[in-house]
Amino acid sequence: MIIVPARVPGVRRLAVTLYGYAFLTDFVLLYSVYALLFADTGLSVGQISSLFVIWSATGIVLEVPSGAWADAVSRRLLLCLAPLLPAVGFALWVLVPSYPAFAAGFLLWGAGSALRSGALEALVYTELDRAGAADRYARISGRASTAAVLAGVCSHALAGPVLAVGGYRAVGAASVLGCLLAAAVAIRFPDHRAPAVEVETTGADSGWWASLRAGFAEARAAPAVRGALLLVPVVTAVWGGLDEYLPLLARDAGADDATVPLLLLLVALGVTVGGLLAPAGERLTRAGYAGLLVLAAVATAGGALVGHPSGFLLVAAGFAAFQLATVLADVRLQARITGAARATVTSVAGMATDLTIIAFYVGYGLLAPATGHPAAFALALLPYLAVAVWLVASRR
Repeated sequence: MIIVPARVPGVRRLAVTLYGYAFLTDFVLLYSVYALLFADTGLSVGQISSLFVIWSATGIVLEVPSGAWADAVSRRLLLCLAPLLPAVGFALWVLVPSYPAFAAGFLLWGAGSALRSGALEALVYTELDRAGAADRYARISGRASTAAVLAGVCSHALAGPVLAVGGYRAVGAASVLGCLLAAAVAIRFPDHRAPAVEVETTGADSGWWASLRAGFAEARAAPAVRGALLLVPVVTAVWGGLDEYLPLLARDAGADDATVPLLLLLVALGVTVGGLLAPAGERLTRAGYAGLLVLAAVATAGGALVGHPSGFLLVAAGFAAFQLATVLADVRLQARITGAARATVTSVAGMATDLTIIAFYVGYGLLAPATGHPAAFALALLPYLAVAVWLVASRR
């Protein structure tokens, strides 16, 4: 159950809107089966990986410019527009399933994610800070991530029956509807912040370009911001990339197509738990955070290597730990940003994540055909052990 804090005026509306938006944005029934749709259309693992590269490359190109745009104009406007782009892409996937349609859909999805990334976190943190409740960001952010995961839980639970009754087109129609509802909910976001163009800049050096420069300047000049920014892609990229291959791992483990959404539902429940643990996770020391990453990597790799659907219990536990680590990385970054170009700095972290995840997709696309998905999962998680050692060894 999600409890909405209400002691500070305005926080209730912000939290309720955020939870609804997070839920509807991720209420995408295609999540459970789009890898199967690609495979059933005749795409190879390499081709599927190339689609994921297109998706991430779109984010790299648009992430930071869209963050600067969010600092220069209304963040609420961008949050309204963001879900409409993937809605068009999902319709293309099920109406004309083919590699070009899948690629176009990922371009649109990546563009929509770029519009939302940075703008959402910045709007929420700014509005909380305005209300004197910035210390609630971790709690509300964790619950928002839980709302998104609960949407995944619902979509995984519904995907199998809807697929059985109406095929991929019915699954696609439900996904489009979720996006349209998300755009409608975004209208309710408060946005009292004056655009950066009005409050910090004048003359020729104003608007989008000024926001972009200010965001990069803070990310480059402040060591605390830079370190927190780099932690986001280090923690997020690999497990976020592996999430896209979970349906194929489930098939390799012997699950039939009707069982795959149920296994993904189990993983989504684990991620839900991870998001809810965010307030407690704030008390972790650096060594504790490193241990969290080790636990996540070992559990996920062990579950993948079991070679049976029961292994997804361990995968769910590992993904719970990864979700907690991801939320805490975002909390640390938001707490260290002091300038007005908050969305731009957050988008720089998103761009770094996309760059890292592209390298992962390329590597996984080459590795999985040779080793199989279980071994590829285990090998892909090894970098987290190195990150954990670095966190313990570093004293700054």
